[in-house]
Amino acid sequence: MKLLNIEVVLNRQKDIQQAEPERDILEERDDSTTSYVILSHRWGVEITYEEMIGLMTLEDRKRDEVWNRYGYQKIMKGCEQAKEDGYKWLWIDTCCIDKRSSAELSEAINAMYRWYQNAQVCYAYLNDVGESVFPTEWDNSKFGLSNGWPEWFMRGWTLQELIAPEQVEFFNKDWVYIGNKQRLAPTLQDITGIPRDVLTHGLAGKRLSVAQIMSWAARRVTTREEDRAYSLTGLFGVHMPMLYGEGKNAFRRLQLEIIKGTGDHSIFAW
Repeated sequence: MKLLNIEVVLNRQKDIQQAEPERDILEERDDSTTSYVILSHRWGVEITYEEMIGLMTLEDRKRDEVWNRYGYQKIMKGCEQAKEDGYKWLWIDTCCIDKRSSAELSEAINAMYRWYQNAQVCYAYLNDVGESVFPTEWDNSKFGLSNGWPEWFMRGWTLQELIAPEQVEFFNKDWVYIGNKQRLAPTLQDITGIPRDVLTHGLAGKRLSVAQIMSWAARRVTTREEDRAYSLTGLFGVHMPMLYGEGKNAFRRLQLEIIKGTGDHSIFAW
């Protein structure tokens, strides 16, 4: 996997003139032997892989635009928090995957559950939470567009990002720490329908039906129709090629792969 070198990111931001151009901002590392932080978030106006690696070559006006972008500030805050916590590497899906390469994108999606699982900690950034405490009660006045809870809980990809990592720490929009998965498990169970034991100890060794796991995703949404299926592959241990443009056929392929691996026909309830 390609990880951001936190020291290089932060030093480059301090002084673009003094930054070392020969130091790679992204480095290929082994997720099984590297201690790294992984970020889970709701996408907004983000920074791409090519912008991240080519920032020093941009003209001043374009570089300033990237620096001031919401997605770049999110990366910077994530790196600052990770450095404070003693880490050297960070992964975020916006700029750590070269999405110009369909092969790299497909490989990353198939490996993503493992990457979240192997991370030392996952920072879950709740961009629509302004308070310095985790929201523990349904509130449609604050979160009317996401069924009364922070939008992060309504997105398809964040389901595996909540379950896979052993440690998940939640931050509000100002990067104030507001709790962790272990302590918040009872509330998270109420929000997501995921049993507390799964939240605190993961899926390993659990005898869960396919339909039960599918039910956790029922109210979640994805921007691309295909991602409704692709975002579930890791939860079921399925590996399949990503074919953006196939539409609903992605979910049919997922069903067939799950049947091959489990023989559990409860999936056809979905």
